[in-house]
Amino acid sequence: MPMRKLFLPIALLVLLIVIPPFMGIAWQNALVNVLIASLFALAFNLLIGQAGLLSFGHAAYFGLGAFAALHLMIAIDDGFPFPTPLVPLAGAAIGLIIGLIAGYFATMRSGVYFALVTLAIAELFHSLAPRLEDLFGGEAGVSSMRMPWSGIIFGSTLEVYYLTLAWVVLCGLALWSYTHTPFGRLTLALRDNEQRVRFLGYNAHSSKVIIFAISAMFTGVAGALLAISNETANYSLFASDVSAQVVLQTFVGGSTIFFGPVIGAAAFTLFSFLLSDVTRSWVFYQGLIFVLVMLYAPAGIGGVLQHHIRHRRQLDWSRLAGPYLVAILGGVLVAAGVVFMTETVSILFGEEYAMARQATAGGLPSYPLFGIEWRPVSPLTWLLPLILLVCGVAVMVRARRRIDALWGRMDESRQVTADVAVLGGAT
Repeated sequence: MPMRKLFLPIALLVLLIVIPPFMGIAWQNALVNVLIASLFALAFNLLIGQAGLLSFGHAAYFGLGAFAALHLMIAIDDGFPFPTPLVPLAGAAIGLIIGLIAGYFATMRSGVYFALVTLAIAELFHSLAPRLEDLFGGEAGVSSMRMPWSGIIFGSTLEVYYLTLAWVVLCGLALWSYTHTPFGRLTLALRDNEQRVRFLGYNAHSSKVIIFAISAMFTGVAGALLAISNETANYSLFASDVSAQVVLQTFVGGSTIFFGPVIGAAAFTLFSFLLSDVTRSWVFYQGLIFVLVMLYAPAGIGGVLQHHIRHRRQLDWSRLAGPYLVAILGGVLVAAGVVFMTETVSILFGEEYAMARQATAGGLPSYPLFGIEWRPVSPLTWLLPLILLVCGVAVMVRARRRIDALWGRMDESRQVTADVAVLGGAT
């Protein structure tokens, strides 16, 4: 790989190593969650992005990896001689074993039936876990402590962060190397045309089972890292929202490129970290972002970035910069209108406002939002977000037409250049 392609990953790795000691504990913990979510998304993308298999139940192997790590940590606490930094191997082992078993049955079907089987497997664990107290600790879950190893006590968040970073980098490199192996090429062939793979003499079912197991193995490592970080886990790790979250992160980041899921995982994890204490509607905003990305950028954020990087030499930023800035302005206006309307509705239908209405004998008292008092019966309260939305959409539509026209001209120019080169070669 050329050094220019390695520059960005190496620079990012250097930042991830150097910056965390200067950050607070909350941000260090947030970065640990970002790394874990990134590995989970990369493992999941091995199925959907490379093999074309959409799993709705990958939380099963994430949760199993966490519980396997915790049981090993308990054994280490009881005197079992095992290095704490290698605890994620327990998650990898259980993920691989259960992945082989579950994958054998799930990959007998394809498409929506495969997705439903994986969902059923995860729901099976979610239903059984509270009842299997010896394995999953019932509703309370399982807890343990990180034990010291070789002078490292693993008592601080920073030590856990560097352990997590090491495992995520190693697993990320392993997954990247996998894509460049002959079996990795076969994985892409299964996605593009499974029937042709069968005609070439390969056992498509066995191949998909192996791919599923490898994905589950790395997912188990991610779950084990979460268990090491939190020192506890319960049956909620098997819940459908855990599986849904990784699906959203992968598609928003871009499943068509290798590092796309990392972008989605980092964006959504930091989004929830920053906004979960600010507004109760942050999950709604996440869903809205997912819908908008799927409608207007189906390749994901990573796909959009890759498209611009690929055509960076043909881009005329002297012409594109203006329309792009106008589009961003329109997006800000639309976001302001949506946030204003969403927070207003959230307040008006919340418990605190219901109590305020009771105190005023069923009236509609003013409510605070963004440091200003707003009256529900005032036309301005509802006209302001509407004006923001209409103006924002109008600005974005106008900017998009201009951007499409400029990209169209660049495509035509590139096609003309290619035709001239072909004609020149022919003569």
